[in-house]
Amino acid sequence: MFFVEAIELEGLGNRSYLAGGRQAAVAVDPPRDVDRVLAAAARRGVAITHVVETHIHNDYVTGGLELARITGAAYHVPAGAHVSFARTAVSDGDTVVIDAELILGAVATPGHTPHHMSYVLSEAGRPVAAFTGGSLLIGTVGRPDLVEPRLTEQLARAQHASARRLADALPDGTEVLPTHGFGSFCSSAQADGEATTIGREKAVNPALTVDVDTFVAELLAGLEDVPAYYAHMSPVNAAGPAPVDLTAPAVADPHEVAARLAAGEWVVDLRNRVAFAEGHVAGSFNFEADGKLATYLAWLIPWGKPVTLLAESAEQLAAAQRELVRVGIDRPAAAATGGPADWLRAGESAASFPRATFAELADQDRGRIVVLDVRRSSERAEGWIEGSVHIPIHQIHRRIGDVPDGTVWVHCAGGMRAGIAASLLDAAGRDVVAVDDAFDAAAAAGLTVVTEEG
Repeated sequence: MFFVEAIELEGLGNRSYLAGGRQAAVAVDPPRDVDRVLAAAARRGVAITHVVETHIHNDYVTGGLELARITGAAYHVPAGAHVSFARTAVSDGDTVVIDAELILGAVATPGHTPHHMSYVLSEAGRPVAAFTGGSLLIGTVGRPDLVEPRLTEQLARAQHASARRLADALPDGTEVLPTHGFGSFCSSAQADGEATTIGREKAVNPALTVDVDTFVAELLAGLEDVPAYYAHMSPVNAAGPAPVDLTAPAVADPHEVAARLAAGEWVVDLRNRVAFAEGHVAGSFNFEADGKLATYLAWLIPWGKPVTLLAESAEQLAAAQRELVRVGIDRPAAAATGGPADWLRAGESAASFPRATFAELADQDRGRIVVLDVRRSSERAEGWIEGSVHIPIHQIHRRIGDVPDGTVWVHCAGGMRAGIAASLLDAAGRDVVAVDDAFDAAAAAGLTVVTEEG
């Protein structure tokens, strides 16, 4: 009997996998904090004998090299990937024995990257699962524009061919187990469901239901902005990531917090947006630990700038550190736990700003305020508040000066990104109100929502 265990990276929207039999297992696209994979193997009583990468990742730092070092496993990386470390180069058609009657076979599936490889797990000669990385996802495919702009259309066409190669080669009942598609910006769209098979994908996946020209045109038209930190992930992964250090950072007292702010460093408050709005250290930014912390902090922060973390507990701090190392933010400059009373110097007061709903926004004199929409362009295209200003969240920190004068009522689709933007505006000295509400409530509140069609 075989097993497959998914290891969720919820903040980044990815999955890694541990698969094997009674004695041995393979780790697929492991996260940088490899202790999670080691713990999964220990629970099942199996040895990790192989570690495989589907591709050189653009959205997170891999733990593959370190996991292979710790376990002594063979480290398999696609032969076409240019890397600076010793590895077992994998080519199309290569196979390895994982356990009794359990074989893993490599299938070249270029498209997400030129060198992309999928891996098919077979038991007693019968394909049972396909680890498809950034190739065939649930209802979509991995985006083809992360390697080189001149290759984007070529790779989009390759995605179509690769998806069809998998569909033609594998039985309908074969599980499709992608790495991307659960919130990651490496996916060209988000997963439609949590699980799928080759048979289901044949019925619903555009790569398998429409012709290549239509598929490519629609795929390219729907691509979103690329998170800025992606530019740093592939080089780190190709060079060979260093082991992680998850020990607690140095403790910052109120004077050090103030000094780091004065030096222009980032001080990031990890508490929820409600607590932050009610009281925070002036100049600090709010990236909720329970939100997409790694994605948005890594996207917005100038790469390499020191960051000090403020958390409500040691547990929250440790979880944030774990998430941040996955995107190459390895060591906070300092950290503190508690609340504003613990982080402010004697005589200092906490800063705050109001939160509101769309119904409260509808009651405002629109001539006296600015409505700022920080959603992505694709979200805004589906409808926006008449007269609102649009600056996507990932551009706010560089475009504060583009926000018109007046009290800024900032909104997104649900409240989390509005909280980030409100903290950035508040730190810049703007009067701000965070609209902490679902955008679906805007029209019902009496606000005029318009679309490109009218």
